[in-house]
Amino acid sequence: MIAALINHIEKFVEVRDTDLSTMDIFFETKVLKKKKDVLKEGAICQDLFFVNKGCLQVLYTKENGTEQTIDFALENWWTTDFAAFSNRNLSNFSIRTVEPSEVLVLRADAQEALLKEFPILERYFHLIFQRAFAASQYRIKLLYEHSREDLYYHFRDNFPEFIQRVPQYLIASFLGFTPEYLSEIRRKEVS
Repeated sequence: MIAALINHIEKFVEVRDTDLSTMDIFFETKVLKKKKDVLKEGAICQDLFFVNKGCLQVLYTKENGTEQTIDFALENWWTTDFAAFSNRNLSNFSIRTVEPSEVLVLRADAQEALLKEFPILERYFHLIFQRAFAASQYRIKLLYEHSREDLYYHFRDNFPEFIQRVPQYLIASFLGFTPEYLSEIRRKEVS
C-alpha cells in the first residue's frame, strides 16, 4: 500500500541506504467511496493524508451555507488543514473524496515516530510542503491578476486532469464562479 509513497519520496530525497518498506506501520490505509468525508470542518485535525488513488476536495462552508472549494489533491499529493494539524486544533476545512479513493493516513503522533525512525523524511516533508506553499502563493497571484475567464483557461490548460476528473460545479467553486458562469465560459469555447 505504501509503494506509491516510497516512489514519491525517492523523487525528492536520496534513500539509498534506507529500507522504507518498513514504514507502513506508521500509516493507516482508508479505502473510501465517492463523496465521503476524510476530515470534517470543526473536528480536531490530527492527520495528514497522502492520496494513493483518487481525488480529494478541500472545502469550507461559508456563512450563507454554500461550500467553497479551496483545493484538490490527486495521486501523490498530501493534504490536510495544515494550520490545524500543526497545532492539533479544530479544522477550518472539510476534506471529501471526489471519486473513490485510497488514502494513507498519518496521525500526528505517528509522524513524530516516523521522523525519528527515518530522519531523511524531515527533508522530504520540507521539500513537498515548500512546493505546496509556493503553489498556493502562485494561485493567489493568479486570482489577483487574471480575469475570471482567463483564470478558467489557465486552469484548463495547466491542469487538464482536473477538468477530466472533477465535476464542473466543483471546478466552478474552486475558481470562485457559479456553475452557471462556468457553463457560459465553456459555451463560448465551443462557438
